[in-house]
Amino acid sequence: MPAKQKSPVSKILNFVAWLTGVIVSLAVGFALIGGTLSVPYLGVANLIAGWIVVITTIFGAILAILNK
Repeated sequence: MPAKQKSPVSKILNFVAWLTGVIVSLAVGFALIGGTLSVPYLGVANLIAGWIVVITTIFGAILAILNK
């Protein structure tokens, strides 16, 4: 059975949702790195968690773009 074609509006909405997720993830990651945002009782792990969020977000965005 052939795959159902997505409408242009659906494609745009999916892209906007994806881009919003990337921007929010990067904002949270950089806030953790910069110390603006922290998770209680984690201490230095906030910095590590921030870098993990930033690196995985960038890596995931690159993979998503290459997959298109």
